[in-house]
Amino acid sequence: MKTILNIAVLLTLLFVISSCDTTGYGGGTVKLETKQDSISYFIGTDMATSLVDVKDEISLEVLISGLRHQLSAEPLLVNKEEMQNVMREFSTKVRKKMEEKKKAALTENKEKGAMFLQENKKKDGVITTESGLQYEVVTQGDGPKPTTKDKVKVHYRGTTTDGTEFDSSYKRGEPATFPVTGVIKGWTEALLLMNVGSKFNLCVPSELAYGERGAGRSIGPNAVLLFEVELLGIE
Repeated sequence: MKTILNIAVLLTLLFVISSCDTTGYGGGTVKLETKQDSISYFIGTDMATSLVDVKDEISLEVLISGLRHQLSAEPLLVNKEEMQNVMREFSTKVRKKMEEKKKAALTENKEKGAMFLQENKKKDGVITTESGLQYEVVTQGDGPKPTTKDKVKVHYRGTTTDGTEFDSSYKRGEPATFPVTGVIKGWTEALLLMNVGSKFNLCVPSELAYGERGAGRSIGPNAVLLFEVELLGIE
């Protein structure tokens, strides 16, 4: 039900943004002439991402009409009881669909991840630890190694096995600082192996990353993750 409530909030905001489109729904180009226009547009693109899972279940034109009727206090086309019945059915349908999608992804990603790890470990220079972490030393630094009590400063880039980048301190233009034990297990293990000044390429099995839960839209359940990690210092 929480998912459906979040969708309802997003759709309400969508109505506000859509009302700024002077070309009307479904056509034309929105002009971003003011900061408010830009903010509205960026919020709209972010909300669209959140609606991907239900986009085939809704008619945007009818949806906007319902929002307009509600917000302008116009007579509604259905009563409260009918709304509750429809939304209860919709909630059940969406929940079932999402559960089926996750179950399929769990199996598919696990199989693909196992194959990727098996092939990656055969590459020259790749070392596989007892936990299953795979790493390659790109640059060997000569500084000290951190301990589990330390904070470290690193530059990094993270991608999925298909090359999709989900995070990068390089793109942000500044390194990240965090406790050695405040990251995924694969990172903690790798950092303890690195001297300051080192750069490693990591291939992190799902169980040393985000496991079955995944993380956000880019990192699915049972996903193997790839990282470039550069240890800049210990703080």
